[in-house]
Amino acid sequence: MPAQNDRWLDESAIRSTFPDEVVTKALVRDVSLPGGAGTMALITLDNGFDHTKPNSHGPGGLLELSHALDAVAAREDIAAVGVTGKPFIFAVGADLKGAGRISSREQGLDIIRLGHAVYRRLGELRVPSFAFVNGVALGGGLEVALHCTYRTISADVSAVAFPECFLGLLPGAGGTYLLPRLIGPSAALKVIIENALSQNKMLRAPQVLELGIADAMFEPADFLVQSLRWASGVLGGSVAVPRSSLATPRDWEQAVAAARFFTDGKVHGAAPAPYRAIELVAAARDRTRDEGFAAEDEAMADLFVSEEFKASLYAFDLTQKRARRAFGAPDKALARPVTKVGVVGAGLMAAQIALLFARRLEVPVVLTDLDQARLDAGVGHVHGEIAKLASRGRLSADAAARLTALVSGSLSKDAFADADLVIEAVFEEMSVKQRVFAEVEAVVRPDCVLATNTSSLSVSEMAARLEHPSRVVGFHFFNPVAMMPLVEVVRGTATDDGAVATALAVGKALKKNCVLVKDAPAFVVNRLLTRFLGAITAAVDEGTPFDVAERAPDPLGLPMPPFLLLQLVGPAVALHVAETLHAAFPDRYHVSPKLRALVSSGKTAIYAPDFSVDPEVAALLAGGKHPSTGEQVLERALEALAEEIRSMLDDGVVAGPEDIDLCMILGAGWPFHLGGITPYLDRTGIAAKVTGTNFR
Repeated sequence: MPAQNDRWLDESAIRSTFPDEVVTKALVRDVSLPGGAGTMALITLDNGFDHTKPNSHGPGGLLELSHALDAVAAREDIAAVGVTGKPFIFAVGADLKGAGRISSREQGLDIIRLGHAVYRRLGELRVPSFAFVNGVALGGGLEVALHCTYRTISADVSAVAFPECFLGLLPGAGGTYLLPRLIGPSAALKVIIENALSQNKMLRAPQVLELGIADAMFEPADFLVQSLRWASGVLGGSVAVPRSSLATPRDWEQAVAAARFFTDGKVHGAAPAPYRAIELVAAARDRTRDEGFAAEDEAMADLFVSEEFKASLYAFDLTQKRARRAFGAPDKALARPVTKVGVVGAGLMAAQIALLFARRLEVPVVLTDLDQARLDAGVGHVHGEIAKLASRGRLSADAAARLTALVSGSLSKDAFADADLVIEAVFEEMSVKQRVFAEVEAVVRPDCVLATNTSSLSVSEMAARLEHPSRVVGFHFFNPVAMMPLVEVVRGTATDDGAVATALAVGKALKKNCVLVKDAPAFVVNRLLTRFLGAITAAVDEGTPFDVAERAPDPLGLPMPPFLLLQLVGPAVALHVAETLHAAFPDRYHVSPKLRALVSSGKTAIYAPDFSVDPEVAALLAGGKHPSTGEQVLERALEALAEEIRSMLDDGVVAGPEDIDLCMILGAGWPFHLGGITPYLDRTGIAAKVTGTNFR
C-alpha cells in the first residue's frame, strides 16, 4: 500500500469504522493458462452469501483485497493476475450501510483514499491484470474492473453502471478519471451522468462491449474458460486489444457541455454530485493519475457529509427494503393463482397493461372493447410492441411467437369465463366502470378477482352494486406502464384479504413495487400531484406569468416542470382529477378556470414539439392582477403538500409517512437527493409551520 496510507496499518481501527460490514473476501488460487502462457493468480471476490447479498467493499473488504494483492505482487512465478466474482455477482461497490455512518469529512477522506490505494494496485502490478466480469458490476465494482489492464464480460450480465450520482455521490475510486480516458468523455458522461439520472439506467453486456468498457464478451456457460483462453492469447500476442486515442480538446469540451445541459434539465442545479462528477471528467484529460485520484478524494469527502447523500440513503433504503413487501399486507398464502387475465378496454393504457401481463406472467391475456376496429387496434399494438422487442434483441424469435399467441381479443366478455383476474382500463367515469364490472361479474367465476386501474375514483363505490364486492381491488398503474415501478393497491371497504393478497402477488410477479392504500380520493400520488399542481395553476389564475410559475419548482430538481407534467397527464385528465378532488375536499383543491378553458378549447398540449409554448395556450393562461414571485409560488405549493400529507396520515390513507415517501419516489419521480417528501418538509421547517409538528 502506498506510503501516504501507512496509518491504515492499524487494521482494527479501520475495520471498526464499519462495524456491521459483511466483509467480501479476496480468495486467491492459481490457474494454469491454456497454451503454456503461464500461471494466473485468480482472485475471486466472495462475501460468503448467495447472489441475493452482493459483494460490496467497506474498509474490511478493501483490506482483504489489499492483502491478496500483497501476496500476488510478491510472486515472481505468475504471468498475470485475474479478478472475478461469485456466481452472478462481480461486485457492487461501496457498503452503503456503512457509508451512511461516516460522521466527518476527514473520516470519509480516509476511506476513499484507502479505496484508491487498493484498487489502483490492479493497474500497477508488474504483470497484466484481467477483470472477468461474470455478473452485476456497479459503482466500485465497475471501478475494480477499470483499474485492471483488460476486461471480459459474460453475455448475460444485465446490470453494469455507475449509480453514484443517483445517490448523491460520484464514481470516486477512479471512475471519473479512468472511464473517459478509456472510452472517451462523451460515452463516459453518458454512463456516469445520463444513465444515473435517468432512473439509474443499467447497461447490458453487449452495450458494455460496444462502448469499449469490456474488451471481449463470452457466453455464460463457459465464460471463465473462454476468458482464460482469451487472456492467454493476449499474453502470447495472438489477440490484439486496440485502444482508441484520447479525444481531442474540442471533443472533450462538447461532451462536458452536453452533460451540463442534460444535468441542468434534470436537476436544475439542485443536486451537487453530478456537477462535481462533470468537473472531474472535464479535468481528467490533462491530469496525471495521482492528480485525478486526489481530486476524486476531495470531492467524495465533501459529498459523504452532504445533506443530499444522507437524504439519498433514506430514499435508497425505502426502495430496497420497504418496497419489497407492502406494509399491512395480508398473508401471502391467501393469494389465488392467476393463469388467465382479462383486460376490459383496448386503448393505449389497456394495451400496455396487457403486454406487461403477458410478458411477466406468461399466461393468456384477452382484451375486449366495444367494436372490432378498437379491439384490432389494441391487440395489434401489443403484437407490434412484441415484434419491436424481438427486433431489438430483447426477445428471441420463439419467445416473441409465444407471447404473440398469448394475447388475443374478443368482442364478448364471455371470453373471461375462465379468467382468474380481470382488470378494467376504460374511461374514467364511475357509471361506465360500474356497468363494466356488472357485465364482467355476470360471466366470471365467483373467485375471479376484479381489478380497476382507476386513478381517482372510489373502488368501494365501483364495487357496491356487485353480488361479490369483496373481490374488487384497486390496481393503479402509472404511465408508461412498462417503466414506472409503482402500483397502488387499493383496498375498498368490502375488499377481502384474498383479493388484496392476489393483487400484491401479481404486482410482485409483474416486477412492480406495491404500496397498500386505503380507498380515498385519488389515493396517494395523484392526490398529492393534483394538490401541488393546483397551487401552481392557482398562481397563474391570479396573474403569475406562465414562465415564472413553470420554473418555480426548479430548486427542487423535479424530473419535469409542472405544466409539462400536466401535458403528459393530459389537460382533460388533470381537470377531471382536480374536479373529483374538489368535490371531496372543496376547501383544499383548486379547479383552475384557465385549465378548464384550455380543455374546452380542445388543446391537448401546452408545449409545441420544439418545447416552445403554444401561443394560443399562452393566451388562454394569461391575465390576472395578483402575480407572485417564483419563490412565493414554490412556498405555496410546498405548504399545500404539507397540509395534504397531514390530512392523509390522519385519515389513515397509508400506514405511515414512509409509504407517502415511497409512492412519491416511485410514482412521481420525487428526487433521491431530496430523500422522501416528508423528511424534506421536516428539515425545511415547512411541516412544522403548516401542521404544527414534523411528520417523523
